[in-house]
Amino acid sequence: MRTHLITGAGSGIGAAVAERLAARGDQLWLFARNAGRAKELAARFPGARTLVGDLAEPERLSWALSHQELPDWLDSLLHVAGVFELGNVGDLTPKIWNQQLAVNLVAPAELTRLLLPQLRLAQGQVVFVNSGAGLRTSPQWSAYAASKHGLKALADALRGEESGNGVRVTTVYPGRTATPMQRKVHQQEGREYDPERWMNAESVATTVVTALDLPRDAEITDLSVRPRG
Repeated sequence: MRTHLITGAGSGIGAAVAERLAARGDQLWLFARNAGRAKELAARFPGARTLVGDLAEPERLSWALSHQELPDWLDSLLHVAGVFELGNVGDLTPKIWNQQLAVNLVAPAELTRLLLPQLRLAQGQVVFVNSGAGLRTSPQWSAYAASKHGLKALADALRGEESGNGVRVTTVYPGRTATPMQRKVHQQEGREYDPERWMNAESVATTVVTALDLPRDAEITDLSVRPRG
């Protein structure tokens, strides 16, 4: 049995990953933005532990975690949570930029920093579920893509810094996936949403679990997964 901490387990890819790991008997620690959300996650995943902290306020995560029991060993830290807001550069306010940078980039950096002792002890793995927008971008995607490009840089730097401690670092770049977030993306793009056109969240979860289960003599550093067709 391995121990995993997952952000974004309430829906979409994060929920699919949590379900896969729970089904095989692994211990889950699920990160929730408030106590109500933590209660929902605990009911959905019996036996899972929860931690509460607001990723939109990364500067408060250290304080929040200092008041809670933490795992003393982590085989993996899975960063799946994310937010987005589309818009032209000429229309995006600092508030919108800061929100996406906080949740998508600064919070993963801070949560990783706070949990590195447990990851080093286990010679564990950090997985960043990024986005195709972390490799390329399009009009109206500037703020989200910037946060995801930054997340790639964070992963690449972390990999070099922690390789001597036995910590593996993987970035997964999913293409469009049939999730509640994708429905919202289509709404903002003004397009009809057809989930049949896109990957299932379970397909991305398979990619993540494959990276986790790779034998210790190897490391998947970057992995892109796209819808067929």
